[in-house]
Amino acid sequence: MRSLRIVLLGLAVMLGAAAAPSPVAPVYPVVKAGPVLSFPRDHGAHPDYRTEWWYVTGWLKTADGQDLGFQVTFFRTRPAVDQANPSAFSPKQILFAHAALSDPKLGRLSHDQRVARQGFGLAEASATDTHIVLDDWTLIRGGDGRYTTHVAGQDFVLDLTLAPSQPPLLQGQAGYSRKGPKPAQASYYYTLPHLKVTGLATRAGKPARVTGEAWLDREWSSTLLDPAAVGWDWTGLNLDDGSALTAFQVRDAAGKALWAGGSLRAADGTLTHLGPGEVAFATDRRWKSPRTGADYPVGRTLSLKLGGAMRAFKLTPLFDDQELDSRRGGGPVYWEGAVRTGGGRGYLELTGYLSPLKM
Repeated sequence: MRSLRIVLLGLAVMLGAAAAPSPVAPVYPVVKAGPVLSFPRDHGAHPDYRTEWWYVTGWLKTADGQDLGFQVTFFRTRPAVDQANPSAFSPKQILFAHAALSDPKLGRLSHDQRVARQGFGLAEASATDTHIVLDDWTLIRGGDGRYTTHVAGQDFVLDLTLAPSQPPLLQGQAGYSRKGPKPAQASYYYTLPHLKVTGLATRAGKPARVTGEAWLDREWSSTLLDPAAVGWDWTGLNLDDGSALTAFQVRDAAGKALWAGGSLRAADGTLTHLGPGEVAFATDRRWKSPRTGADYPVGRTLSLKLGGAMRAFKLTPLFDDQELDSRRGGGPVYWEGAVRTGGGRGYLELTGYLSPLKM
């Protein structure tokens, strides 16, 4: 298997040879309230926008009852290069993916990455439905609506099928989700919670049958974070009664929320959208990475204001050391891990705790 170092070296050479900055700054579409999301079209890529991702997180259980957390994410980005360049080697679209496995027996994350320019049948993202190929990694939505994914890292392999059990959950205003104080600081955003998972998880060369439940986040946008933002906290929780909770805050240098939001869809389908002043993250316990020195609030209490009443969720990690250091691939250091809450499970993402996140 090719190492990440070789893949990144190839990308660096490729960009150096073919990615001279465009003489005209690219014009990216602006995210606005109003457009209606359409499926299956919006399961596919949106190549005119600056960036987007397909973000899968979930909990797995082996036949002997062991819990594992997993994350599989595919990104697409449109660089500032001439989109009219006829060369097949021009990196008009870049695909990037990373995956991680949270194994309590190991006590830290196993993770790996892939990156390539789109083209040549080796890196493709369909614009009609979810069909992403990045070397030997894939995420594909079939005609029956089920997703299959294959990722093969140095320390683990995931071959999973994810079957939707609920319709798409449109975040924000019918899919228009604010991420900052300015209306243009937004994304188109929908979620597929309560995905039923079956498949194989291979560790140390030993495949094991797994079942579980997962969550898919889909976002695309053209804007960056507010200049005052240093990072964000996000959680997606599959609750045992069939409800689904999304909550996030974008933080400034003082740790205060520049913006916050989310949603709670009840088991009966009733959807409550949450805005600034209705979402609050408190810190119960911190963990300091012995490798990077980053200090993360891994134990949280999430408080929601729902119709004048308050509801709290304590978030407890599967284990503390779920830090992901992606600096070798030009990415940030952040914490992304499986968490439990009373009556549910999900994932928590914490960025900007080592240094301000640069987008």
